[in-house]
Amino acid sequence: MNYAKYIDHTLLAMNATEDQIRKLCDEAKEYHFYSVCVNSGYVPLAAKLLKGSDVKVCSVVGFPLGAMLTSAKAYETEMAVKAGAEEIDMVINVGWLKSNNWEAVKQDIEAVFKSCNNVPLKVILETCLLSKEEIIKICLICKEIGVGFVKTSTGFSTSGATVEDVKLMRETVGENIGVKASGGIRDRMTAEKMVQAGANRLGASAGIAIVSGNSTSTSNY
Repeated sequence: MNYAKYIDHTLLAMNATEDQIRKLCDEAKEYHFYSVCVNSGYVPLAAKLLKGSDVKVCSVVGFPLGAMLTSAKAYETEMAVKAGAEEIDMVINVGWLKSNNWEAVKQDIEAVFKSCNNVPLKVILETCLLSKEEIIKICLICKEIGVGFVKTSTGFSTSGATVEDVKLMRETVGENIGVKASGGIRDRMTAEKMVQAGANRLGASAGIAIVSGNSTSTSNY
């Protein structure tokens, strides 16, 4: 299996330097990963470096907490797309969800979805903080809105993707919406398990280790 085309090659550390982003993009081109996933401030640089390649630029939005104003999240999305982002990974407002303010959660996702202007949207649920019932409910909301993917994790919370959560997400959204597993995917074996569970995209900083079959423990993402 060609795992490279499953991988969003990721660098989201707050201290990521321009040189590290250049290296990330060079690696993505060399290994033909699906995309690089960066913070929105690095979208212009990544778009410039990847122009003419087969690697897309993915930007996170509202990352990693998802707790800002909806208008701010939507504006960041709009600016990231204008700067060259070809996919958007947004973080839901988990606090609103936990407050049972489901309408606000839905409106938050809808606002970002609209600002994507037809660029695929992945919605990060942060599954480690949610019950199974909450995962199902937010997945159904995402399915109703028509987003491109539901995604497990930021990689910055208490834990990352699990096989059980990926299976539940896939069962809930069906086959027409993508499922992205991210957080703690550091080797080929873990990647295989996530794909077998229903993931059709993997967020990882260990993309090279995954495609080469080596193991690594350099990052949580």
